[in-house]
Order: sequence, then C-alpha cells, then structure tokens
Amino acid sequence: MENYPTQSKGQYLHGPQKLFLETRMLPILASDEVRIQIRSTTLCGSDVHYFKYGQNGSIKIKEPLCGGHEAAGVIVAVGQAVSDGGDLKVGDKVAIESGVPCGGCQKCREGHYNVCPELRFRSSGASFPHFQGTLQEFIDHPARWCHKSSRLPDILSCDDGALLEPLSVSIHAIRKANIKPGATCLVFGAGAVGLLCAAVAKVEHQCPVVIADIDPGRVQFALDERFADIGFIATPESPSSIEEKLAVAKKLASDIEKLQWPGGERVSRPGFVFECTGVESCVQASICAVDSGGKVVLVGMGTPIQCWHIAEITGREIDIVSVWRYAHCYPRAIEVMEGVRRHEIGLDLTKLITHRFSGIESIPAAYETASSVRDETSNLIIKAVVNF
Repeated sequence: MENYPTQSKGQYLHGPQKLFLETRMLPILASDEVRIQIRSTTLCGSDVHYFKYGQNGSIKIKEPLCGGHEAAGVIVAVGQAVSDGGDLKVGDKVAIESGVPCGGCQKCREGHYNVCPELRFRSSGASFPHFQGTLQEFIDHPARWCHKSSRLPDILSCDDGALLEPLSVSIHAIRKANIKPGATCLVFGAGAVGLLCAAVAKVEHQCPVVIADIDPGRVQFALDERFADIGFIATPESPSSIEEKLAVAKKLASDIEKLQWPGGERVSRPGFVFECTGVESCVQASICAVDSGGKVVLVGMGTPIQCWHIAEITGREIDIVSVWRYAHCYPRAIEVMEGVRRHEIGLDLTKLITHRFSGIESIPAAYETASSVRDETSNLIIKAVVNF
C-alpha cells in the first residue's frame, strides 16, 4: 500500500451556510476497509438542510460536518483483510452504502440493519463524533458496504453509482408497501425521491401513478420523462386551525380523486400513497386520499410533530407504513440502473441530475443550487452533482 494518499481535502460546515475548506489527515487504513477517491457526490435534501440551518429536522450538528452521502468513486488502497480474501481491488469503481451498522445487535441479525441503534451514517449529525461525508477527496469505508457490479466499470458511471443511494431509498419504500401488481399509486412530492418512488413502482409493479407537487415544472418533468401518468399541481395554502387544515386536506384529496387516467377512467382513491415531502398538510392529504384498506407510506422526513385524522385512519383501516433509509437494496438498485443504461428499462433515471459542478472549490455553489428549485436562468433543479 505504498504511495497511497494520506490526507483528504474537503468542505466542512461549521454552522448554517458557513463552509470552510480543510485538509485533514487520514487514519491508518483498517484491515477491513478500502480507501476511496471520491469521483461523484449528488446532494440530498438532508445535505441542504444542514447547510441552510445547521440541522436536519431535530438533528443538529455538534462539530464541523463534511456533507454528502450519495457517492461513488475509485479504490486507491485496500486493507490487509480485503487484500487477502475480498473481491475488491485497487482500481475498482464502487458505490458507497453510507450507513455502517454495528453488525452484532438483534436488529442487524434480523436483517434490519437500517434501524441498528449503533448505525453511523455519513454526513449525518445523529452520531457523535460525526461520520464525515463524501464532499472530500478521499474516505476510508468498510469493504462490506462498498458495491460494485461486473458491469460497473463499463456501463455505469460514478454519477450512476451516486444515484444508487436515493434509488435504494425508493426501492425500500416500494418493498415495504408490498404493492400488488398494477395497483394505483399516488406520490406526494416530485423531488428526486418522489420521482424515484414513482419510477420504481412502475418498474417493479407496472403501477399507474399520479404525482402531485406545488411546482408545475417538477410535475411536468415527471410527465415528460414518463415517471408518472398524471400530474397534479397543488395550490399552497396556510390554514391556521386544525379544522381548517383537515378541510384543506380533504379538498385536495377530493380534487385528485376526480382526475382521469389517460384512458378516461376516473382515478378515484389509490390503493397506495407515497408521501415524500414530510410536510404536515401532505401527510394529512395522503390519509384522506388513500383508499379504504390502503397504505400511506411515509418516505419524507419533515415536520417532526403533526396532527393526523385518527378517525379517518381507524375508520377506514388505513395502514401507516414508515420508512427509514433502506436495507439490502443496493444489489437491486444496481440491476435497475444497469437496465436503464442497457435501455431495457424505459425510464431514464440519470436525467434526475440536472446540474453539475467540478472540484472541491465548487461545493459552496453546488449547495446554493441544490437549495433552490430553479437556477439563475430559470432552469429546473432536481439534483446537483459534484464531480472530483
């Protein structure tokens, strides 16, 4: 392992919108780890929240934090155990599964490692010291949580590898919903995860999909790229009382119910609703919109304390399904992305990347862009990538 890099330069967040370029020494490479030169990191909504507010939901940063967890790169060094018996080697292109669980607790043994109480997740303030993210030149990561494919060097780019992370979130959400083939779906939120939930519902179960958002451009993108069959543009409202909030939710659900599929059939109430915003009004509308006996899948992380219409949930036997990141989803995500690149899947997930930035110095501008819906020339922003 001679001549491998021993330090990494990255952008560290010291407070809301306070980024500093720092060079830090890398530790001695552990036996079960690989050292990765980061090539692509796409920015997530959680990265944006940390950048803007110094926190994501109720999780606040406690020390300087390097953002980024949707990433892929090239291995530049391997630990001794990896060298002796692993299938990873220097030069391999890998996607990084950024959550590292303990591996020994009951949740890990049961396969639910995404809810391991000791899990460390890159770019999150949840664990301390923070598990630093991928908006830097090099990281050391356990080989077990690095994914490659026989085709990754030839077909999939590092940008594709970075997109595997949000794609895995959506695959996990669709799996937890346990959708029946052809069931109708409604997605609230046409951001990257909402678009991917719509796409995965189509790829895995051939579902007709309605997508709703307050931004007409995002809804139109979903329709133009065939991620959804029908779009609905919601009008933002600011009700004050609980009664007014629930009335707005019922009206929104009723308006969506009256829509028509391309063949002319009424949408009615969908069997599955994927709530990808975390906004209280959208969760309330999801509960009102779903069919009796249906499922509302909570994908978005937003307002931590909300008011829900419990009588609506219990009176119509609605299942509320919660989603926390993903588990065992990267292999399928790689297959899906390979299918996209081989034109076996008719949805081009790579178009989610709308803006590109190059180099460590571009990271502040990438954060600013990812924090907006449109750029300075009014082009739609869905996902920004930083390439190294």
